[in-house]
Amino acid sequence: MKRTVAKSENAGKALRMLEQLQAHFVSKLEDISQKQQKKDRFQQFEWVRDQGMHGGGHRRVANEGGLFNRGSVNISQVHYDDDPKRPLGSATALSTIIHPDHPLAASVHMHISWTEMKDGNGYWRIMADLNPAIPKQDQTIQFQDALKQLAPEQYTQGSQQGDRYFYIPALHRHRGVTHFYLEQYHKDGFAKDLLFAEAFGRGVIDQYAVFLEQSLQGKETPSSSQRQEQLTYHTLYFLQVLTLDRGTTSGLLVHDQNDVGTLGSLPSHVNKDLLVTWVDQHPFPQNHLLEALINVLPEAPDASRQRLLGIKDPPYLIDEDCKRRLALCIRTHYQQYPESLNLQASGGTIPPTVANHQS
Repeated sequence: MKRTVAKSENAGKALRMLEQLQAHFVSKLEDISQKQQKKDRFQQFEWVRDQGMHGGGHRRVANEGGLFNRGSVNISQVHYDDDPKRPLGSATALSTIIHPDHPLAASVHMHISWTEMKDGNGYWRIMADLNPAIPKQDQTIQFQDALKQLAPEQYTQGSQQGDRYFYIPALHRHRGVTHFYLEQYHKDGFAKDLLFAEAFGRGVIDQYAVFLEQSLQGKETPSSSQRQEQLTYHTLYFLQVLTLDRGTTSGLLVHDQNDVGTLGSLPSHVNKDLLVTWVDQHPFPQNHLLEALINVLPEAPDASRQRLLGIKDPPYLIDEDCKRRLALCIRTHYQQYPESLNLQASGGTIPPTVANHQS
């Protein structure tokens, strides 16, 4: 069924701007892939909410086995123009995660969204974070400097909120090396804030493209030790997204019509044995959540990938079927333990995302 769009003029402007950023990012990534003679192409997948009546979205997904371990650049717009009982008018978002295949090339996450209530008030959510498996101090500093230039007035607040949001208490560390997060941002009116969000997103994309190209120039085949570091980091990424990330959890609790896209940030493989060692470091009931997630993973490791990479640690594949089972596991957990939502990550301001979508 055809996907409808929100009637709001501002929601329409936000959607068009974010679609332009999506196209810009995909073009940059495909160009770098061509230069590396990988020839990756991002395939487009559509999804609809309530048969398209309440919107939906489209995601551009990288082919695996080339330049990327996983890569997803998602656009969504959910709206409730036909339902006066819901306080939310529309939610329009660009969510991106790029996990390069080479362990010396950092992953990047970016999220920009516009939430508009039925009364016309709205706010932006703006995030960007650099997530290397093997950190490079020069890139960390350059990414921080880029964020300061893109958001000179907002950087202090954004970096402080980002560091709080992406901290993993059980492991006493952050997910990435530098983080930026503005929640419920509205400062200079919709038109100016729109321009700020666009310039910020384009700047992050361009800076990351420079990093990615630099990281791949003249690089030899990764060593087995580098591959093992990458698998360990991807496992930590999996842990943070599925046990702490409030945005991911909210997306899964609101509806079940885009579970594969909502979990598009997950890397292709994780170390199940390592996850088991982290269970006892989590408080109740999140220790039960992690146990349940572990039980959803495949029973046997991906032996062919293990041989290909020459690594010791067993990699377990996260395919689309696994993502669907992980999503169901998370919904079941928060239905049983709704109070555990208080243990989710927060940058200081907690958006009422799930409540906004309810009648």
